[in-house]
Order: sequence, then structure tokens, then C-alpha cells
Amino acid sequence: MENFRKESDFLGELQVPINAYYGVQTQRAINNFKISGQLLSSYPEFIKGLAFVKKAAAKTNYELGLLPEALNVKIAEACDELLEGQFHDQFPIDMIQGGAGTSVNMNANEVIANRVLEKLGKEKGDYQFCSPNDHINLSQSTNDAYPTAIKLALLQMNERLVEKVISIVDAFRKKGVEFQEVIKMGRTQLQDAVPMTLGQEFEAFAANLEEDIEKLNNNAKLFVEVNMGATAIGTGLNAPLGYAKLCAENLAQISGYPIVSAANLVEATPDTGSYVIYSSAMKRLAVKLSKICNDLRLLTSGPRAGLAEINLPPMQPGSSIMPGKVNPVIPEVVNQVCFKVIGNDLTVTFAAEAGQLQLNVMEPVLCHAIMENIHFLCNAIDTLRDKCVVGITANKEACLNMVKHSIGIVTALNPYIGYKNSTKIAKEALETGKSVYDLVLEHELLTQQKLDEILDPAHMLTPHNF
Repeated sequence: MENFRKESDFLGELQVPINAYYGVQTQRAINNFKISGQLLSSYPEFIKGLAFVKKAAAKTNYELGLLPEALNVKIAEACDELLEGQFHDQFPIDMIQGGAGTSVNMNANEVIANRVLEKLGKEKGDYQFCSPNDHINLSQSTNDAYPTAIKLALLQMNERLVEKVISIVDAFRKKGVEFQEVIKMGRTQLQDAVPMTLGQEFEAFAANLEEDIEKLNNNAKLFVEVNMGATAIGTGLNAPLGYAKLCAENLAQISGYPIVSAANLVEATPDTGSYVIYSSAMKRLAVKLSKICNDLRLLTSGPRAGLAEINLPPMQPGSSIMPGKVNPVIPEVVNQVCFKVIGNDLTVTFAAEAGQLQLNVMEPVLCHAIMENIHFLCNAIDTLRDKCVVGITANKEACLNMVKHSIGIVTALNPYIGYKNSTKIAKEALETGKSVYDLVLEHELLTQQKLDEILDPAHMLTPHNF
């Protein structure tokens, strides 16, 4: 008993660890929600988002004459500590919970209130001097504070994700330059197509992912519109006149993001459209990453009975029974992360659709799915870049040998001998095993000099005049 203090709410008394900065409502959430094992403290940007909200709310309440200056100063100090990364261990509740985020909001309210009490020389839990509800939550509801904190968290997390995408684009682009002289066969439908360079293939990977930087940033811009001042359902009950606009201005100044107040707070309070569109951008990125990883696994297949055009860095033994086997484990793990991201996007879709009337109570799982996706993607991209892409090498001779023996180079002859003759040569090459080169000369369709010029692999890499 000496290690606990008693706190109470309208459900009754509950013991709280004596040194905890959180209080009774957080303790109830700890007891009630043992779901994902991923805690609020796992996502520091979320805690910082809550700190931005509570600091801006206190400043707004002070400027509107509702909060004493002394409390505003101490609340700001406590929030700044959270923004610096302190006391994050005091957010021990599960990310997935009932209550539409009330537990998260109260966790922040209680931690900040008890830290303020400590600064005032009072005991934790002595809420007559600084109350989680009456002071920290003043002019707010969970229904405006919680989604605003989520959006501020996602704005921060998007910056980190974009940095990771930029880093892997750079890594692929460097490989594109390194491999620009490596001639190989391009393929469509897993069949020989026309020659290209390995550098073009890797530059295409870079360009493909680079497109998603703008998509992520554009979709994240939707998070700057917040519903602070909406309180419970958007009518602004218990918030003073002018609170919504002033609080958004204070949030912008404090956070550094261009936060604006939603034009219609009743509409904005249950609206989850911004989460849906941002999640779709992450799904798009995941689909592209997974496709690229599929390509890397195909290109490194072998080493003797596959394409074997590239070598991935060997990371670990690949079999408990087959000596010498090395698997493409890094692309494989990134594939699996991408599947998880795609699945979480469906969770976001269901959660967004499940809102009723003036509130969407499914925001906790929606929030968790998006934040988990960002966390997974950042780690997966780092892993793919550092443990795979930067160490890839090319098998130049194998690539060139496949070009020389490919039926696909007959495509280059179409403008010179016609589609019908090209088809005839391709068919005969397949049936006889003879090379395209020898058959064209045998049928006297072109001179050797002209044929050498046309079938020079480098000649087929870019458009040209016939």
C-alpha cells in the first residue's frame, strides 16, 4: 500500500503507483486494454502532438482570461518537457482501446497536471491546485484534442517517412549510374523483350519511388486542418467565443506547422477523410516497394539455374539442409512489411467507414494502423537500403550473354525487314536453335554491315531515326 496513492473518479477509488505522473483514468485504461502490446509511449510523435495541443490550449485559455498566468506558465513548461522527450514512460496505455481516445487524452491531462503540481511544490493527485479536467482539459473535449494530436503526430511522422523514401531513391539512383554500361535483356510477361541497361532498370526504381514523395507530402497537408474548439460534437459547448480560431493560431505558432481551424467544426469532428487519403498514399508506396523487391528477387535468382543478373549482399545462411544456399532475405522481409501496410490500409478504411453521427469512435485503431505503417515502412526502407541496395553488384557477362542469345533482339529488325519476316526469323530461331544473326544473313534479308549496326545492343537503348 505504501507504494500506491488513491485517486478517484465517478466510478470510485483506484490505486495508482505513488511515483506515477498519470492518474486514475490512465490506470483504468491500463487495467482494461491489454490488446496490441504497443503502447502510447512507443510513438513519441504522438506524445509530442498531445503536448502541442495542451500547450496551445493553455495559452489560448490564458489569453481569453480563463486560466491564471501562473498555471499557463507551468503547463507550458510541462508540455515543453514532453516535447523534449521527457516523461514518455508515463504514457503506458495500449494504442488500441475503447472510448474514442478518452484514455489518451486523460493520460496527457493527468501527466501534465501532476507535473505542474510537482513544480508548484504540491503532491501528485492534489488536483485542487491543478486539475486534469478543469485546467489541462479546459475548453476542450477528447473529441477535438485527440484527433488534433493525431494530426500533429502524423505531420511529424510524415517528415521522417519522406526522408527515408528520399534516401532509398538516392541509393537506387547511385546504382543506376554505376550500372549504366551493363547491357541486359528487358522482359515483359517474364519473356524476353528488348535490350536495356541495368542502369536504366535501377534508375526506373528510383523514379518510381520518387513520385511518392510528392504524394505523401500533398496528402499530409490535409492534416493541418483541425477541429480544436469543437469540444464534444462541433458546437463549441464550454469553449469561449473566438477559442477555435485563436487556438489554431497558437498551435501553428507553437508547432511550426501551418495549422488552421476547420470551416465547419460539426463536419470536421467525425471526419476521417484525411486519414483515408494519407493511408492510401502509404499503400501506394508499399505496393511499389513490394514490386521492386519482387524484381530484385527475380534478378538475383540462381545462382546457376536462375537469371543471376545481380548479386545481393549475402546476409545469412539460407537453409538448414542445403549447404551454400543464400536467400534474398532482405527483399523478402520488406515484401512482408508491405503486405502488413496494405492490410492496415484496409483497417483504416473500415474504421473510417464505421463512424456514426457526430463522432467516429474507431479513431484509436485507425490511428494505430497509420502510425504502425509509418514505423514499419521507415524501418523496412532503412533495412532495404543499408542491407541490400547499396551492396548490390552486377553480373555483367551473364547479362550480356543473355542479350546475345535472346530471340528478343529480333524486335529491332521490324523497321528494316518487316514484322512478317521478323516473325519468321524468330520462329525459325526457336525451332532450330540458330541465332537471329545467322538466320538474317542466311535468308539474305540484310547485309552483314547493316545487321551489325542494327543489332548493336547499345544502338537499341534509345529512340533513333531509321
